[in-house]
Amino acid sequence: MTRILLAPDKFKGSLSAAEVSRALAEGLVSVDPSLETVCLPVADGGDGTVDAAVTAGWDRIAVTCPGPTGEPVNTSYARRGNDAVVELASAVGLEILPGGRSDALGASTFGLGTVIAHALEAGAGRIVVGLGGSASTDGGAGMLSALGARILDADGNDVARGGGALRGAVHLDVSGLLPSARNAVFELACDVDNPLLGRTGAAAVYGPQKGAGPQELLYLEHGMRQWAHLVRNAIGRDVSGLTGTGAAGGTAFGAIAVLGAVAKPGIDTVLELIDFAGALAGADLVVTGEGSLDEQSLYGKAPIGVAHAARDTGVSVITVAGRSVIGLDRLRTHGIVASYALADLEPDPRISMRDAARLLHEVGRTVATTLILEGTS
Repeated sequence: MTRILLAPDKFKGSLSAAEVSRALAEGLVSVDPSLETVCLPVADGGDGTVDAAVTAGWDRIAVTCPGPTGEPVNTSYARRGNDAVVELASAVGLEILPGGRSDALGASTFGLGTVIAHALEAGAGRIVVGLGGSASTDGGAGMLSALGARILDADGNDVARGGGALRGAVHLDVSGLLPSARNAVFELACDVDNPLLGRTGAAAVYGPQKGAGPQELLYLEHGMRQWAHLVRNAIGRDVSGLTGTGAAGGTAFGAIAVLGAVAKPGIDTVLELIDFAGALAGADLVVTGEGSLDEQSLYGKAPIGVAHAARDTGVSVITVAGRSVIGLDRLRTHGIVASYALADLEPDPRISMRDAARLLHEVGRTVATTLILEGTS
């Protein structure tokens, strides 16, 4: 019996990773019912990270937290034993801004901190934080505030949330940080290598994506510089220049500096969380993919991470994408033996996104037919 491991990321704006897996699986077995399909959706540390862990057997814990601009958001984290997986995107992410209206200066990571606090209070000793999709540029200040730190102005009052307000901050008091936060192990699933400050920093590079105009970018950079100064005074060292501290609007900076967090590649972290190696052990073929297979995919995105993990064990990999601009010759160097794009079946991107499940079912049928013709099924 041929065992096929289906490990795609989401097709953004169209289908979740689990839905992609299911459509492919249904197409495969519709041609050959003897095929054994195993659905193990993946993510690269952004939205879908908690879903991937839950599909792999972790418990989902529902919580309500303040969203990026303070509105209540229903979200969840994943829990297994003393470990928890928390996803920034589903708590304070860009995609959940009310009405899609950005607030570059006022958006905060406070809600992320409340989700982390919930996990800590429930007994988690290891917190893995997926950092993709941030709506804010507050250097992790909001997150730390939710965990008990205080950020004060010249009058001794707590400053408002958001990166813009940090321009008026004069002191960071970490004495009230939750003991559980001090003692926990924090890991960041993150693929960004930007520092916190400067032309390649959190505000300059990612601020425009969060709605910041030229003047707001200046305010945010000023706020981040002031924040870096306060953190340095509080912990006795400056980590703002370290690679990756600019991730998620500087959230990585606050986590690394104050919580002692360690950053790791997003897809590698997720593959470890879902025990991809264990699932791979009995697989004859892996099918992975994402909405757009492009140059960015080659640098830390889920399909290439999956392909590398499979290649190391000698298992062949097929990719499926909504659209692909990477030639098969280049993909072969990553262990990928075939590649399919929904755009080849339906060139109109709007129809392709709308009918992605049907098209993925068709791709599954094509893969199964190919396996039969090659005599490997």
